[in-house]
Amino acid sequence: MAALHALCFTTPSPWPATAFRNLLNDPLCFALTEAEAFLIGRAVAGEAELLTLAVAPQARRRGLGARLVTRFLYQARLRGAGEAFLEVAETNQPARSLYARTGFSEAGRRRGYYRSPGGQPVDALVLRRSLPNAAQPGST
Repeated sequence: MAALHALCFTTPSPWPATAFRNLLNDPLCFALTEAEAFLIGRAVAGEAELLTLAVAPQARRRGLGARLVTRFLYQARLRGAGEAFLEVAETNQPARSLYARTGFSEAGRRRGYYRSPGGQPVDALVLRRSLPNAAQPGST
């Protein structure tokens, strides 16, 4: 996971293998995988957080990210979450488009939360999505 994450991210910085080990040992966290992609989420106290999503550069624009986000939303509901959150770099337009297509909208901003490789501050957008009851027909 760390190797794929390093291929995918410069802002925010890629996570080391120890970060993934710690998250995967946390019973509140869960990982979802595809052949060239993964997502790590966490659900606690009625809320879910999409912690990271990585899709190999050569596998992008094939629907892997959308499939993982859809699975994340389903797993979050199963774990009792009524809403989901994530943070995304303001400069990451492809990810922002994916999250908008999957029902997330801007709920806040963290100014200068990330640093670009050149050291410039980059805002993090906090995105939110309500999660319909899993028992509702047609819920995502």
